[in-house]
Amino acid sequence: MFGFMKPALMPRPEEALPGRADAMPVPERHAVLGTPLTPPWPEGFEEAVFGLGCFWGAEKAFWALPGVYTTAVGYAAGFTPNPTYREVCSGRTGHNEVVRVVYDPAKITFADLLRVFLETHDPTQGMRQGNDVGTQYRSGIYVSGPDRQAEAKASMHAYAAALADRGLGPVTTEIRDAAEFYYAEDYHQQYLARNPGGYCGLGGTGVTCPDWSPRDAGA
Repeated sequence: MFGFMKPALMPRPEEALPGRADAMPVPERHAVLGTPLTPPWPEGFEEAVFGLGCFWGAEKAFWALPGVYTTAVGYAAGFTPNPTYREVCSGRTGHNEVVRVVYDPAKITFADLLRVFLETHDPTQGMRQGNDVGTQYRSGIYVSGPDRQAEAKASMHAYAAALADRGLGPVTTEIRDAAEFYYAEDYHQQYLARNPGGYCGLGGTGVTCPDWSPRDAGA
């Protein structure tokens, strides 16, 4: 986005920008769903964080799903506390552009979210997504607990096989324990709701995610 030149190599922790102690202020309510952007969440609700390229389009893909309580865009899986967008674009924070999805597991499953994640971007491109190049555009899943991580790994295993059958490259998605989530600036939140003709940046492979279970991946 915005034409920045973005490095495609992760910085070392000692090279990262120092950041700041203060969190980014964000709107109180989701511009589309009307729900809070910050915790606490209703009892029993869960959250997952996904990186799949430009976070404007990524957020819209998830807020439209039944059972999703709220979404917010931000930065995760890097080193710099409370970074700004320009700092992330510099390639010196290690952060990924991500969307945090809070959902009701009684209405939508984590498997449903994984399917949307896989089918709305190309997880084979490494440090890029289409024309967007840089470490902040890498494919990533950040969740807590062995069960959710096993599900994520099983989904990757099944989808990688489907992609290989189509002659596409290996999956480069990183799957990590839930990283600290830092909110992006307020103008990024629900950007495409306020700018419906804005840049989306998403483009999948055209390959449907097959049915899978954690056992399929040997988890």
